[in-house]
Amino acid sequence: MENSNLEKKFKTPIILVSIIIPVAVVLLFSIRLKDFGINVAPLSFLPPIYATINGITAALLVSAVVAIKKGNRAVHEKLMTSAIVCSVVFLLMYVAYHMTADPTKFGGEGAIKYVYFFLLLTHIALSVTIIPLVLFTYVKALAGQFDNHKKLAKITFPLWLYVAVTGVVVYLMIAPYYAN
Repeated sequence: MENSNLEKKFKTPIILVSIIIPVAVVLLFSIRLKDFGINVAPLSFLPPIYATINGITAALLVSAVVAIKKGNRAVHEKLMTSAIVCSVVFLLMYVAYHMTADPTKFGGEGAIKYVYFFLLLTHIALSVTIIPLVLFTYVKALAGQFDNHKKLAKITFPLWLYVAVTGVVVYLMIAPYYAN
C-alpha cells in the first residue's frame, strides 16, 4: 500500500478511537459492577500494578529515544510498540479497577493537595490528548514518513512521558488513602 494511502486509511479510525476511548473511560469509570448485581470483589491489587506499568512505559519511551539517537531503528520500533502495548494494558486495568472499587479521595491537606490536583488534572487532560498523537506518530513511521514522524514525535514524546511519569506520581500520592 502506498504510504499516503496508509495514512488516509488510518485517519478516520484514529480519530474515532481518540474520541471513543475517553468517552468509554468516563462512562465505564462511573459504572460499578455491583450496581448491576455483579458481585465482584474490588480489584484492589491493580493500582500498584498499573502504576508500575506506567513506570515501565516511561522507561520504554526513554529507551526508545536513546535507541533511535544511536541509529538503532529496529530496537526503537520494538520499544515503541511495547510502550503502546503497556499503555493499552494500563487502560484495561485502570478501567477494571474503577468498575469494581469505590473512588478513593485524596486526603492530603495544604499545598500538597493543590500539587496533587494539578498533577492529576494535567495527567488526565494530556492522557486524552496523547491518544491521537501516539497513533498518528506511529502511523507516520509505518508509512515510512520518517521526517514527519520525527517532527510529530518531538511533540508526542514529552507529553507521553509526562503522562506516564505523572501516572506513577499520582498513584504514589494517593496510595496511602486507598481502603485496605
